[in-house]
Amino acid sequence: MNIRQIETFAAMMKAGTASRAAETLGISQPAVSRSLAELERTVGFALFARIRNRLVPTPEAEQLYRDVEATFRGLDSLRATAARIRDQGSGELRVATFPALGISLVPRAVRRFQQAHPDVRLTLHMLLPRHVRDVVASGQFDLGLAADEIDLTGVDHQLFASRPALCAIPAGHPLTEKSKIVPRDLVGVPFIAYVPESRTRQRLEQVLAKAGVTLRVVVETIHTSMVCALVAEGVGIGIVNAYAAGAVDRRVVLRRFEPSAESRSYLITPTDRPKSQLVRDFIDALMASR
Repeated sequence: MNIRQIETFAAMMKAGTASRAAETLGISQPAVSRSLAELERTVGFALFARIRNRLVPTPEAEQLYRDVEATFRGLDSLRATAARIRDQGSGELRVATFPALGISLVPRAVRRFQQAHPDVRLTLHMLLPRHVRDVVASGQFDLGLAADEIDLTGVDHQLFASRPALCAIPAGHPLTEKSKIVPRDLVGVPFIAYVPESRTRQRLEQVLAKAGVTLRVVVETIHTSMVCALVAEGVGIGIVNAYAAGAVDRRVVLRRFEPSAESRSYLITPTDRPKSQLVRDFIDALMASR
């Protein structure tokens, strides 16, 4: 029994005559007859009986045809699934990001991505950078965006963005009158800092050390959104990721900080796993949204 014999049998059951079945399949009528005879020999029972010059399906043929139809419906479903994967990927995508990009750039990328893939379901989680790395490395998420303090072993990675950090100042503060902030402007000023293991803080302190300036830290946090919220309340001044600029409270004024203390982020994916078309398309959306 082969697929061509089954197709011929199905065409015969639908068409009712060998000539119509031959026309449907684009083959000769003798070829239809030969294929049906071969199938009968294979299954070991008659499929059609000639009654009044017509080929009438036997009860066994009717029973076999029910399973053939079910099989063909399954094949149609497989073809549809293959087409959906080809055109849209698997239909589901899981993305992890650290908050600084999760509240700013990632939503823009999602909008761009969904314009091309309106039926794809996205799962987005905002996590600490080290947790972003863990869920991607374990294969729980398809891709992630993480700050550069993470351990990059066990994941495929590429530099996603490197941007100068910005100084976040409470509205009305005297420093808002300046077009840029330099290290000496931070002397004695209450400062909201990232935790010591943050690379952004480490780079900032290196810049300040060269200028002989020590921060007066009043609060430490891991989240850019928390820095901005505390600045908005007038607690102090902070240095934030440039991508947070579009999501800050209007009570926060952003100014360039010089010399630059860059904030960097990486795009990471599970190692030793080919990227699906969906993943590649979402990466393109992220790149276009930078």
